[in-house]
Amino acid sequence: MPGAIDHSGSKSWVFPELEPAAPGTVVSRHFPDLLRKPDGFAPETDGRVRATTISFRTMSQYGDLLVSFMEARKRVFIDQLNWDVPMVDGMEFDQYDTPFAKWVVIHEFGQILGGVRLMPTTSRCGIYSYMLRDAQLGLLDPIPRDVLFLDAPVDPKVWEASRLFITEEVTASRRAHVQGVLMQQMTVTASEVGATHVIGIVPAVFSRWLRRLELAAVPVGRRFQIDGTRSQAALFKVTQTLH
Repeated sequence: MPGAIDHSGSKSWVFPELEPAAPGTVVSRHFPDLLRKPDGFAPETDGRVRATTISFRTMSQYGDLLVSFMEARKRVFIDQLNWDVPMVDGMEFDQYDTPFAKWVVIHEFGQILGGVRLMPTTSRCGIYSYMLRDAQLGLLDPIPRDVLFLDAPVDPKVWEASRLFITEEVTASRRAHVQGVLMQQMTVTASEVGATHVIGIVPAVFSRWLRRLELAAVPVGRRFQIDGTRSQAALFKVTQTLH
């Protein structure tokens, strides 16, 4: 997810830096219903924000929600961040938006607030597998081949998170809440498909916001910079919040 954070300009709202939580803060207890609902359920958190996980199998149940999600990705990654990625009919997509993927969508009254894509590290479609592994194999510029300290995992219990974003429509006062809902739904979705860990490229300050969300994580790659953004690969557990 290069380009996910910057302290100047339009990148700051995509995945804004969070201050460490106050002592004793437990974010997971704010989302008790979210941690108990099955894949695809759209729970209300503050009466308005909803979290929905969509797959190819379930997309017809949610009307145009997946289309709206892809349109939001286009506005974020192409219009605001100027990424050189495919686009058609106002929707952003790439080679990893396949039936292997699950899309976590955060929305409110039909407006997309944020989201993330999850992929099994066992996926394979043509020459591609998943983003971090393909970068390590030299298939994805400008992500460096040495993005990971270890061989990219191919393990049904490890899923990759990519295309993570918060839209600019989310006000500063609500970003932490929306971000928390997004990470919690990602955690639940990964757990429901049997994953114990999620791997992905995150802002280099990841330890701050993961600590706030009580997600145990370790860096698994060097810090690198693309388009003024400092990023790093991290591996974190998704099971400890499900209590």
